[in-house]
Amino acid sequence: MWKHVIAGLLSICCACCVFPAWAMTVTFLNPGKSDEIYWVNATQSMEAAARSLGIQLEVLYAERNHLQALIFARQLAARPRFARPDYVVLSNDYAMGPELIRILDAAHIKTFLSFSGISDPKERSRMGLPRSLYRGWLGSLEPQSEEAGYLTAQSLIAKARAFRLNAPDGKLHMLVIAGDRSTTSSMKRNAGMHRAVSEAGDVVIDQEVYAEWNRAKAQEQSQWLYLRHSHARLIWSGNDLMAFGAMEGWRTKGGKPGRDALFSAINTSAEAFTALESGSLSALAGGHFITGAFSLVMLYDYHNGKDFADEGMELSKSMFILFSKEDLSRFRFLFGDVNFAQTNFRKFSKVLNPSIKSYHFSFTQLMNQTEEKK
Repeated sequence: MWKHVIAGLLSICCACCVFPAWAMTVTFLNPGKSDEIYWVNATQSMEAAARSLGIQLEVLYAERNHLQALIFARQLAARPRFARPDYVVLSNDYAMGPELIRILDAAHIKTFLSFSGISDPKERSRMGLPRSLYRGWLGSLEPQSEEAGYLTAQSLIAKARAFRLNAPDGKLHMLVIAGDRSTTSSMKRNAGMHRAVSEAGDVVIDQEVYAEWNRAKAQEQSQWLYLRHSHARLIWSGNDLMAFGAMEGWRTKGGKPGRDALFSAINTSAEAFTALESGSLSALAGGHFITGAFSLVMLYDYHNGKDFADEGMELSKSMFILFSKEDLSRFRFLFGDVNFAQTNFRKFSKVLNPSIKSYHFSFTQLMNQTEEKK
């Protein structure tokens, strides 16, 4: 019994240390792993935005365990009022967003969906609009994930034509290794990919599988996919880790990624940049890890009297770029090993810049702002 009492007191003390009484406080329920490059980069950019704006930020990693995200939400709701954050930023990964919002709303903690919103029609009908049934659910900010799927597939197809990787039937045969079936960003990336394939007219998708964003699973799946579909030479993946797994599977069978089969990926990991530079990766989109940082800008403005509702409570912004080798060099020059020390997120705030009428949240804009400071 005493162990539980002491643990509870320590939890309260820790929360007090994290959240000084004077600060605007935000907790980010990070759905990813603490060693997963994309979600680490997302956290790093949010920490930079928090420093710029004077926000106290707490980050809790769910480690790709949706049940852990629920545990975190319940723990936040159980904290004493003085130790609760003003806002919780969360993602709808694995369709957990609605339940997280319900838990936190009952505790009168305001929430904001970032990275992945609610698109399922049934869930939307149950949730309603932000600030309606769940009054503390303030809104959402999503990158236009369909754009990432479209850009990478379009580039992959164009390069396959240039390489003349047509099968005996004259078509280009593609394998798809998607993320998961329920996360909004995964579904939208897939939709963008399918749009590019439909427009192309000369591409056949031989099979589509879900690797749950996992490198090892993608490698395992790719090995039997290659045996089953011997004419497939285009492999589209929903993120970089799955692309690396598929590339390893191709090498295992004696193939050479970037030469006798073309691979695409999404995300801005150092490994992805190296693969793009070497040519083993043929198409790469990324930059959307900044969504959380821009979400903090919106919450900062809301907290200081400038409600983003006049622009829309559920915003979707173009944050992806299709990386060329020149873009890659520029990224490295500006951010090095993902260091945002030179980035001034205050420039994106409507409160701090009254001339801003609408938010310009894009990775290109972020690079331009950082370049100006350098």
